[in-house]
Amino acid sequence: MHLALVTETFPPEINGVAMTLGHVAEGLTDRGHRVDVHRPRQREELATAPSPHAYAEIRHPSLPIPGYTFLRFGLPVRGRLLKAWRAQRPDLVHIATEGPLGYAALLAAGKLGIPVSSSFHTNFHQYSEHYGFAWLTRPVLAYLRHFHNRTRITLSPSPDLNAELTRDGFNDVRLLSRGVNTKVFDPAHRSTALRASWGAGPDDLVVVHVSRLAAEKNYDLLFRCFASIRARDPRARFVIVSDGPLRKKLRQRYPWAIFTGFLERGALAQAYASGDLFLYPSLTETFGNVVLEAMASGLPVVAYDYAAAARYLHLDRNGCLVPFDKAAIFLAAAENLAMDPARRQRLGAAARGTAETIPWDDVIDGLERDLLSVAAFSPPA
Repeated sequence: MHLALVTETFPPEINGVAMTLGHVAEGLTDRGHRVDVHRPRQREELATAPSPHAYAEIRHPSLPIPGYTFLRFGLPVRGRLLKAWRAQRPDLVHIATEGPLGYAALLAAGKLGIPVSSSFHTNFHQYSEHYGFAWLTRPVLAYLRHFHNRTRITLSPSPDLNAELTRDGFNDVRLLSRGVNTKVFDPAHRSTALRASWGAGPDDLVVVHVSRLAAEKNYDLLFRCFASIRARDPRARFVIVSDGPLRKKLRQRYPWAIFTGFLERGALAQAYASGDLFLYPSLTETFGNVVLEAMASGLPVVAYDYAAAARYLHLDRNGCLVPFDKAAIFLAAAENLAMDPARRQRLGAAARGTAETIPWDDVIDGLERDLLSVAAFSPPA
């Protein structure tokens, strides 16, 4: 199969969607498929620079995303895509994001009669209320439904999201779950030196959080948890990994927290493994890859009962599941686990065991079957 994968985000960007699509491109290439990745060109990146991977990377003109200058979106280059796909027609176009580049790919593939599949990675319609634009929720959802229903199938990361999208009128929604690389994310990467740089001794509590620093991630509750833990254990340290529009504001408001900014994958794995507890109060996840990464790193996780947490965490067996949007229960669960080292150790070890049963190979096997079924479909003339 010759696959054209179209996405607005891809490595070297660091986020859950980019990481997932990197695994997809690598996994399908390893299975003998030809994969061409169409993505925005990053700042100071050459359009014609060779890909360091076995798959090809076609880099298109881009602009920075407002508020996220470290991320870029592709321009609506329908003409460029038509030219490329007329010269070398792919068997299938898979569109992973619904931005200008993605919509251009949808139009170009439609004009050429190339089968199209898509994946749903981000609940953009749910973000509106967190930015003071709740009135946009329905129009954004309508656009997403319109976009995905022009593709043959839509892949989403969890059964509960599949059910939600189906209720909202999305057609032929299928599962594209997630895996975790337990060689990269491993408790063995724990670093005494890194903990010391955070001001933490061997027995001090380090609470870790990894996520985009944005309004939809529920940071008010996260810092309420931190403050409650800190009141009971003044030596506790709080490490926030990543970046985003809220970073400056949060650093000013909470100078006692440690903000690392973005970390490359090896440093990120070390940061996870050097923590003792992972808190994740987000209410807007499509999946939450960081939950699996934390589990693989041997961390006990406190998270709401949906998305990845609902699928892989089991209350008091390998983590703490909290009823959805019950802030008081979340806060109590975080504080109780923070104060119980023996329970943290037991749950963290069990979480690592669970992560070892979620390999990427199984995920790519299912994806390959779905994409081949779409590539075999010929739309009527």
